[in-house]
Formats: sequence, C-alpha cells, structure tokens
Amino acid sequence: MAGKNLPITAPITANDVMLAADAIEGAVNRTAISKSITLSNITGAEVYLKFENFQFTAAYKERGALNKLLSLPKDTKGVIAMSAGNHAQGVSYHASRLGIPTTIIMPEGTPFNKVKRTEELGAHVKLVGAKLEEATEAALKMATENNLTFIHPFDDPLVMAGQGTVGLEMLQEIPDLDTLIVPIGGGGLISGVATIAKHMNPNIRIIGVQTEAFPSMKSVMDGSNLMGNNITIAEGIAVNTPGINAQKCVRELVDEILIVEETRIEAAIVLLMEVEKVVVEGAAAISLAAMRQYPEVFKGHKVGMILTGGNIDSRMLASAIMRGMARDGRLSRLRIEMIDIPGNLAKVTKVVAQIGANVLEVKHQREFGAVSLKMTEMELVVETKDRAHAAKLVTALEESGFNVNSAKTV
Repeated sequence: MAGKNLPITAPITANDVMLAADAIEGAVNRTAISKSITLSNITGAEVYLKFENFQFTAAYKERGALNKLLSLPKDTKGVIAMSAGNHAQGVSYHASRLGIPTTIIMPEGTPFNKVKRTEELGAHVKLVGAKLEEATEAALKMATENNLTFIHPFDDPLVMAGQGTVGLEMLQEIPDLDTLIVPIGGGGLISGVATIAKHMNPNIRIIGVQTEAFPSMKSVMDGSNLMGNNITIAEGIAVNTPGINAQKCVRELVDEILIVEETRIEAAIVLLMEVEKVVVEGAAAISLAAMRQYPEVFKGHKVGMILTGGNIDSRMLASAIMRGMARDGRLSRLRIEMIDIPGNLAKVTKVVAQIGANVLEVKHQREFGAVSLKMTEMELVVETKDRAHAAKLVTALEESGFNVNSAKTV
C-alpha cells in the first residue's frame, strides 16, 4: 500500500476530482462537516464528521453517479447500473432529473426500502442473483443487448473522481486533518478521497476499513487470503471483488486497511444515533466501529470520518437498537422460579417497581420448565439504566425469596 512506490498508471488524478467538483456543484449538496465533542472524548481523537447521509438520496453515491451522467452524449438511449442500493438511488435520481431512462439491477435480498426508493426515483428495477457479482453480469449483458450505457458503482474513473469530492470538501474546510478513515467496498470512494487528499497533504494518513464479512480489498493488498462469511449489516460495502482501478489507487495511496467486527458496526450505529442524533447505515458506521476496535491507531490524531449514508432498513435499525441496549445491560431477560401461590406474581412486579426498572414483556407459565407441580416460572424482559441497575434488581428479587435461575441479556 502507500509508501511502496510501485510504478502504476493512476486511473484518476487530483485534477479529475477538482473538475468533478465543478461539474456537480449546485446539483449535489455540500454537506456539513463538524467536530463531535462527545465522540472525541470517547475515542481520544479529535473527530470530525462529514454528514453525507444528508444528501437528497441519503448517500455520497450521488456525486460519482452525477459526474458520470454529465459526461454522456445527449443522444444516450438510457443507462443501466448494478447496485445494492445507494448507487442505484444516485443514478436514478440524477438520470431522471436529466431525462435519461434508467434500469437498475439489484441483488435478490436487497432491503425493501432501497428497492422501493429506487423505483420512486424513476428507475425500472430488476432483482437478479444472490450477490453483486451476479447482478453485475446481468447488468452488463442487458447493457449490450439493449444498447444502454453501464454505470459502474465503483470502478469507473469518472465515478471515482466524483466520490473524491467528499475528501476535497473535507480538507477545504478542515485543512489540518491528519487522518481520514474511509469505508471500503469496491474501493471507489477511498480511491477518489485518497487521490485528492494526498495531493492536498502528502503526509495525511488514509485508513481504509472493511467488515470482517467482506475483507476483499485487504486480502488483495497483502495476500492475507482472509475469508469472510458474506453476512453483514453493512450492505453498502458488501463486495467480494474490488475494482481493478480502485486496487491501483489503494495500493499506491492508502496507508492501512483495518478489518472490523460486525458486532462493533452494530454498536456504532446505535452510538451515532444516541450521540449525534443521526440515523446511519452499517457502511457509514464502520469508521466509528474501527475507532472503537483500534483506539491506538487513532488516539491523539485529528480524524475525518465520512458518514457515507443513512439508508438502513427500519427493522434492522430496530433490532440494532434493542441488541445494543442488551449489550449495555439496559435490557435483560430474567427467568424466575417461584411457588405457585396467589400473590407471588404481584410480589415480583412490586420489587421491579421499587428498584425503578421497567417491565417490557411478561411470560408466566406452569406447563413448561417448572421443576415441580407446585412451582411456576416467570420470564421478564426488563429495561434498566445500566448493567449495575440490572444486577441490583436481581439481588432484590433474590432477597425477596425468588430463585432467579437465569439472568442473561437478550
């Protein structure tokens, strides 16, 4: 990676990024960048957030899509793209605005909210294949058969240059950032950002981050042959085969690639929502997740972080919130055995109320699990302030004569 001085032909230059910035100006939001005092305190770094989730389609992908679309001849018959969501919306929105017919191929299993939103933006959507690679093959075939222009989501130089405008804006506003942390899927974003950032400040560190489920760029760069399970909450960077052009940029310009645990991404989604009051998708939260997993890499540095998108499935978000509460000890499931006599159920709930916990769910059963005909079992899902508060509730129940056989987080 960076520092190896390999003789490559750069697929894009800093000038390409600056030309892209001029081309898309006024049609794409120049999103805010601001310091997060709370995240800075948590991580030990000086953290600046770039809110690309506040683009019209809630993702940075608009930048590259528009830059490519503006390069097409006026007699273009139509465009076709392959995307799990954000590239699809960026292409659909701006192609529709420019009067260009659009077809989007999405992998089967793409979250419904992304499919629906893409259709609402004017595209014809087809679901093909289980993975991005299969969807890509279908899109390329259809492009040839129907004389459509294929817009690659991450390996087209014009798309890469457009994505780089994120980094340009960050360093124009905060020129003394010494580290940029950038999510990697196919590599288009980090290629554009690294190209312009290293031009503006050759000493800046570019740190790429990938989920453990899709460690493809890391594997290609250092030959580590990492194997991911391809199951991730970060669909936006779920790519098994990084771009060829992107690989050239990453090898030459990126200082390090970190692999991030899935559970850390979940926790980062919840943390950003609670601290910054913003909803982001997994691919956007992975940068914060990396800072939490590798604090020694970032502590003491002035770090720019891109919140790349906010398109997360509502059910997935709800699940992440509940699982986060469980991890923090704010949500617990208690199984309580008691003698089956009148009043015991009320006694349990009275203890819960005295401790100041909140009952979210109750199951009271005699037929299953009880060790004796004279015993019954009660299962409570309770909300507490933290793990210590939950432990206080368990102690109070036991002191009241109840056997709390199992107390575990959800």
